[in-house]
Amino acid sequence: MSLERKSADLVSVLDRHAELAIAVSGGVDSMTLAHVARRYSRAAVTVVHAVSPAVPAEATARVRRHAQVHGWTLRLIDAGEMADPSYRSNPVDRCFHCKTNLYGRVRSVTGLQIASGTNVDDLSDYRPGLAAAQHYDVIHPFVDAGIRKSDIYAIAAAHGLDDLAALPAQPCLASRIETGIEVDEPSLRFVENAEKALAGMLPHAGSIRCRITAAGVVIECATLPEGSDRLHVERWAAAACAANGRRFAGLRPYRRGAAFLRSAA
Repeated sequence: MSLERKSADLVSVLDRHAELAIAVSGGVDSMTLAHVARRYSRAAVTVVHAVSPAVPAEATARVRRHAQVHGWTLRLIDAGEMADPSYRSNPVDRCFHCKTNLYGRVRSVTGLQIASGTNVDDLSDYRPGLAAAQHYDVIHPFVDAGIRKSDIYAIAAAHGLDDLAALPAQPCLASRIETGIEVDEPSLRFVENAEKALAGMLPHAGSIRCRITAAGVVIECATLPEGSDRLHVERWAAAACAANGRRFAGLRPYRRGAAFLRSAA
């Protein structure tokens, strides 16, 4: 099916609703959905964004910027997941508790139909947050229109959303903390600051992750630095960890979802 046909199907899905509250994280999926809904559908759209220690500051800034430039109706909320011990304990289904708090809070501030940026590719992955979405009757327009992650990037590019089309996958900061290790604000701040600093040091490294594991802090890069660059990163990481009372456990190649340990259920 052509991208034009998929885009038309997406608008048709959105047009089923007179009003929508789109939960926007700041990533390419939910933000592209908000743009398409706002520009092309008949639905009156409210964009809802949760400000949280687990959401990178640059993601919140991106949402604010797009809302201002494109005239979105934006509502900022505190989903309250950091006050939930079931979330903070970081179980294997942490995302269920995260989304339960998020959608519950959205439901408490608006009676509108909630929509998410979930796409077809997400359905083949372990996504406990989808159970929370089902509980709150959240709709997934990309899924209903048969749209995959690659289609979303193409839609963003086709609509001139160049900053979104260039965004790498960026799951929440809690995904960097190994299953079973408590999620707390100092750890989330450490991860965010480390990844921001490393991105400046290694502009060509591709995806960079700062993982907090039982063995210590591990830095992952899609393209590992070599020679003096690697030595510089290792020294910086060791010093940053020591300053935060953490142990640096080395560099390794980037592996998607490496902090998720299903055996820790």
